[in-house]
Amino acid sequence: MSIDAQILMALRSAKNGGVSGADLSEKLGISRAAVWARIEELRALGYDIQASPHVGYKLVSIPDVLHADDLRSRLQDVKVVGRDIRVFQETTSTNDVVEKLARDGVKEGAVVFAESQSKGRGRLGRKWVSPPGKGLWFSVLLRPNFHPLCTTQLTVASATALVRAIRSQTGVQAEIKWPNDILICGKKVAGILTELSAEIDSVKYVIIGIGVDVNLQNSDFPPEVRNIATSLQVESRRHVNRADLATAILREFDIDYGRICAGQFEKVAEQWEQQCSTLGHNVCIRVGDRTVYGHAEALDTDGALLVRTQHGHLERIIGGDVTLEK
Repeated sequence: MSIDAQILMALRSAKNGGVSGADLSEKLGISRAAVWARIEELRALGYDIQASPHVGYKLVSIPDVLHADDLRSRLQDVKVVGRDIRVFQETTSTNDVVEKLARDGVKEGAVVFAESQSKGRGRLGRKWVSPPGKGLWFSVLLRPNFHPLCTTQLTVASATALVRAIRSQTGVQAEIKWPNDILICGKKVAGILTELSAEIDSVKYVIIGIGVDVNLQNSDFPPEVRNIATSLQVESRRHVNRADLATAILREFDIDYGRICAGQFEKVAEQWEQQCSTLGHNVCIRVGDRTVYGHAEALDTDGALLVRTQHGHLERIIGGDVTLEK
């Protein structure tokens, strides 16, 4: 963990509201002058850090920016997801960056954020609008030890984590539209893109790309999606701190990933079923060149959707484009 991350962690955990330069110097093994220099750098980034002879350094407020050291300082308790965080001002797509990290052998749990993406993408090659400073655009690298068919479990886990984090940070109740959309009042607020590299019977790595429309206004959306897209600010009617939301999402995802790796997917699936707006409805699912009509009944043990077709057969659907039938 970097010096800045350790300073921010110490400031947040200070029981009396502040921590002295001498204590920071001893804890970090650097001089008090070096501590002061790092504090000045953090102030230049927008962190409001007050200093007084009696209290020491005190963290008063944080800027609405994504800062890797800040995010990492909040996630010292995670087991996997978020133990390595990198932030870019702009990139083509965070999935592209994580794919390179994966090929270079970086350990699982690495997370890449971008303040903006020039070529953000969703499922089926659709473009994802990623304006700077208004959303969370990030990707997670995982290396699970299971069969490629089980990777759907990770999409399920990321969806349940998103819903819990959104509720805890905004009070807004979101719901899941199978397989990878998060909706509020029927409008899309977040999406998940799962990509993987695998052998016939084993996974090399999985990349979970997540986009959350946090503080966008209606005018920020392209005209063609304004009727079907929304943001957390629009729905909660208040500005949402992106760093707070980001750490909540990663912490929740780390919990669910731990459950899956421990063979406890049923616990994640149970939450998913409670939050899913697709189950119990008649659906039309486009799977490649084929269209499946039926009733969405449940999630199977691998995370696939079980659909009772119009012919009475129970069909297992791994992925597709879903429309709810009236």
